Amino acid sequence: MRLHHVGVSVADLDASLAWYEKVFGFRRGYSFEEPGRGLRGAFALGADGVRIEMLERDDSVPGSGETDPFRASGVHGYHHICLEVDDLDATYAQCVSLGAADIWEPHVSPNPNMRVGYVADLDGNFIELLELTGDAGDLG
Repeated sequence: MRLHHVGVSVADLDASLAWYEKVFGFRRGYSFEEPGRGLRGAFALGADGVRIEMLERDDSVPGSGETDPFRASGVHGYHHICLEVDDLDATYAQCVSLGAADIWEPHVSPNPNMRVGYVADLDGNFIELLELTGDAGDLG
């Protein structure tokens, strides 16, 4: 078994797809629309089979607005997407310069041989950026 995709609700599908393309090099994949339900979506396709399904619904509302990953982990449900990157500091700086919210600056992870940083996309969805610094063992 393997993870196929992660789905996120966004306020503006086109703006979100453009942002993920500019920041991470994703490309737009399959798109769909359900006009009678006010729903449209599309896949953002990244390197190594990474897929994020973005859903825009006419009557959607913003999430909890939590701005701290630690406090957000106290609420059940979706928490974050994690993208493995080669250069955490450069990727983090690029994300923030292109409109990501600066959440947690790059730092050594409590997990072995990893550094991490958190940003939030245009809709406040947390994105963990992870750089491996050695063998991460069971963590991949």
